[in-house]
Amino acid sequence: MNIVNLLKRGIALCARPMDTVAGAALLLAFFGLISRIFGLARDRILASTFGAGDILDVYYASFRIPDFLYGILVLGALSAAFIPVFSRLYAKKSSQEAWKLTSDFLVLLVGALGFLSFLVAVCMPFLVYGIAPGFNEEKREMVILFTRIMLLSPILLGASAVFGGVLIARRSFLAYSIAPIAYNIGIIFGVVVLVSFMGPIGLAWGVILGTFLHFTIQMIAAFFDGYRFVIPQTFPWQNPQIRKMFSLMGPQVLSVASNQINFWIITLFASIMAAGSLAVFNFANNLQSIPLALIGVSFAVAAFPRLSHAAGEEDMKEFIRVFMRTLKRILYFVIPAAVFLILLRAQVVRVVLGTGVFDWEDTILTSQVLGLLSLSLFAQSLLPLMARAFYSLEDTKTPFFIALVSQATNICIILLTFDRWGVYSLAFAFSLASIVQVALLFLFLKRKLGVFGDNHTRESLKKILIATFVAGMIIQGMKFFWGNVTDLNTFWEVFVQLVFAGLTGVGTYLLMSHWLKIEEFCDFRRKVYWKLFRKPKAIAVSQQQDMEGM
Repeated sequence: MNIVNLLKRGIALCARPMDTVAGAALLLAFFGLISRIFGLARDRILASTFGAGDILDVYYASFRIPDFLYGILVLGALSAAFIPVFSRLYAKKSSQEAWKLTSDFLVLLVGALGFLSFLVAVCMPFLVYGIAPGFNEEKREMVILFTRIMLLSPILLGASAVFGGVLIARRSFLAYSIAPIAYNIGIIFGVVVLVSFMGPIGLAWGVILGTFLHFTIQMIAAFFDGYRFVIPQTFPWQNPQIRKMFSLMGPQVLSVASNQINFWIITLFASIMAAGSLAVFNFANNLQSIPLALIGVSFAVAAFPRLSHAAGEEDMKEFIRVFMRTLKRILYFVIPAAVFLILLRAQVVRVVLGTGVFDWEDTILTSQVLGLLSLSLFAQSLLPLMARAFYSLEDTKTPFFIALVSQATNICIILLTFDRWGVYSLAFAFSLASIVQVALLFLFLKRKLGVFGDNHTRESLKKILIATFVAGMIIQGMKFFWGNVTDLNTFWEVFVQLVFAGLTGVGTYLLMSHWLKIEEFCDFRRKVYWKLFRKPKAIAVSQQQDMEGM
């Protein structure tokens, strides 16, 4: 078989639909984990090459406007409008109508992103003061140059996201899952290769390379899945399906804008702090986002269809059961993850980032910020579930207004503390604002639904906290034991300490879960037993659990 035929078969495989939800979820989780691993490798290479200093401050600040444009015009439109409208068209009418919608939306989106990117590029000498007012003249000039190059990324990612929406609607998840990995590979190539002969500007071109790979993979897969570009005969806005999309996307756009503004505020304040503050915050946030994505987002996405169905049937008893069951499962995994991350924060940062010019001072700063962010990991992990619960009840306004309150809290705390605490104030404010946000969402959801939660829920939470406490004590003991055995001067000594203490803590938590008979552990064990051995009794019990809101 020649290379061309092999390539064609590979592309056809990427475009192949998946028939089961479980298979698609497993595929997305698997490649999501691989993408996170590549993301950690990317951060390690960035840290070792530049350290937590001026270059990475400029690099991360330059993402703000491109990310804002992408989030507002793309994420809101795709998740809230394009995919459901495309799916209904494809199912009820014909593929030609769906492809026409896709082409019209592609032209409109790319045109809008291109026009806005051009305006931003022209106005960057003025806009840079709104992004990083504390940077000196040299750093501001670099931000202007980096941003102008990186403004190509929302155009490419916008087009890629349209093709990705087609793949999701057609249940072709493989290419969609691989694209983020290609994006990180492009950035790594920029750091390793382009920077060596272009200088720091190679970082920006590495981002463009990553977005181009992201776009190419999904575009080719969409064409193999049947998509054909339809040249618009009229202005795309005249398409009634396009207007319908825009009527649906408003609340989601506001929600995405709220999140982008939050990070914009963090960038603004970090620019007036010590050099490297923005890099330190981003490194720590990237590390704590791994359990957030794998636990909080995964469970929330899985529960969303059941919550929506129960709300549509006006079965609030079922809605509350699914919600509380999912909430307990998130807490079962995320509470120990947060505690382990706090206790082993220095080891995690040193192993992942501690090489090259990323020195011990950078490690201390990043590990302390990571610890502060991890204090609210439970709240951050519950936010996706809380928001989807409101969306299921067709209430998009409440989460938005609560997000505004959270942002106001974030700003006030930073203003009160940044003079004394520096970069730590950013992490503390972010954590406290997240806790306030999830508490308000819970209170308003309780008011909307009436009393929910019972003694059984409180008993489960108490057991989870006991198991976590014991596991945390074991981790602390094993950490100090290994620290007394070795000097911890080399990568491998720190790595062994991290693995030794971490695995001992995980084992202790699982043993305590078994001893305390924590419901979420029993369900998890039953699922694993079913997957491994396919025992009829386990299958029957597991299927019954699925019907009860898993």
